[in-house]
Formats: sequence, C-alpha cells, structure tokens
Amino acid sequence: MKKVFKEIYPYLIIIIVVLLIRSFLITPVRVDGDSMNTYLNDGEILLLSKVGKIERYDIVVLHEDEDDNIIKRVYGMPGETIEIDHGKIYIEGKAIKDKYGIGETSDYAKIKLKDNEYFVLGDNREISKDSRNLGPIAKQNIKGTTIFRIFPFKKFGKI
Repeated sequence: MKKVFKEIYPYLIIIIVVLLIRSFLITPVRVDGDSMNTYLNDGEILLLSKVGKIERYDIVVLHEDEDDNIIKRVYGMPGETIEIDHGKIYIEGKAIKDKYGIGETSDYAKIKLKDNEYFVLGDNREISKDSRNLGPIAKQNIKGTTIFRIFPFKKFGKI
C-alpha cells in the first residue's frame, strides 16, 4: 500500500494544484452570444483572472443568475457619475470617446455609482443586456477580468 501511495502521490499533488488554481486564480470561460461583437465572438474561449484590480474598459465576467454568466466591458467605476444621453456616454459630466461600442447606445439617466459598483456595457449595444437593463453591478457579482484569448487559435493572445 505504501508503494502505491508513493507512486500516485505526485499525481494527487498535481490534481490539487490545478483545482486550486482554477478555483482561486484563473479559469477558462466561453463567450456565449453576440453582445460583445465585434471584439469577442460567440464560442471564443478566454482565460478569466479572479485576482487583480478592475479597470475601465476591462472585459469582465459577472453573475447574471445562478446558472448564467455574462461578459461585458467596464465603463463606470465606483464612485463615478455616469449618464448616456443621445447615444453619448458621459463620465463625471464629460463625454468619452467610445471606441468599442457598435450600434445605437440607448439613453440612461444620470446616476452616481456606489463605492462597490460598476457600470458595464456590451460592445454590441443594440442587443446587449447590460447595466442599462440590470443597473449598476456590485463588485461581488464580478467573477474576474478576462486576460487572454485561447480559442480560436488564430486570435490566440492577450486581450
């Protein structure tokens, strides 16, 4: 028995390390839908970092409900005032250049985000379910930020 344990011990350690990494540091996620077109496409596989700071324009994965996660881009940061008026996004009263959004961005009344809230938008604005529908997103509902695209292989690389 001791000899068998000695042989499988390294494999058990590898399995435990992989499970710990996947649970607490990095995990793969799959893009489901077209709300992030043209930057991300349905079926792409990304690596999600569960550690680190969230910054403006990061692509994040958040809990929509118990079974579903959605992928969106961060626009509003904690404590900021955000508004969408006539398709323009205003942060702290200043219009930003939106280089990611496609389609018409529907209006959203001015709000001040709390210290633990973010405002997220999908890149494909006409079909995206995002903060315009869901409201501000609490930090605890954000699983992490996408850091790397691993599939399709022709787009392999840092996001």
